[in-house]
Amino acid sequence: MATKSLTLVMIFFFLLLLLDCSTARKLKALRHQRPCKRLVFYFHDILYNGHNAKNSTSAIVGAPTWGNTTILASNNHFGNVVIFDDPITLDNNLHSPRVGRAQGFYIYDKKETFTSWIAMSFVFNSTEHKGTINFVGADPILTKTRDLSVVGGTGDFQMSRGVVTLSTDAYEGEVYFRLRCDIKLYECW
Repeated sequence: MATKSLTLVMIFFFLLLLLDCSTARKLKALRHQRPCKRLVFYFHDILYNGHNAKNSTSAIVGAPTWGNTTILASNNHFGNVVIFDDPITLDNNLHSPRVGRAQGFYIYDKKETFTSWIAMSFVFNSTEHKGTINFVGADPILTKTRDLSVVGGTGDFQMSRGVVTLSTDAYEGEVYFRLRCDIKLYECW
């Protein structure tokens, strides 16, 4: 009797081991999945600072009680809400032909460090791309590269899912910055 029980337990553990190995292989395959589409764009943000209304592509629309909507607040800009309608280009030249617009907002959300939370859409209406790609997530600005989630899209990018890796390509004080956006889509329809 004891031998039969021991044999059944050993068979059960052997089956669990096989199941676990096949699950591990599937998870490893998912981790190394290649994107179905990869795109690289640059978006240029020119913040209104009271002097550049004609050229600005973003504006402070919310400020903490100690701040105002012309100058970013002290304490790592904590509490500022900025909306933007920035040009997107294929290279890092602001004067290159536009392939779309980056539209959305970012909120500076920490006093202790320079970080923000972003929700935005890349809006395309060119011969190469039509539709939108939507992004959302935390942006620890001082980190060399950071990832945001691609949470959907329309047109050529309908129901897309993936990751965008942001890196600051240029930074000129509190007036201008340029981000390199490396988009990897893992669900393409």
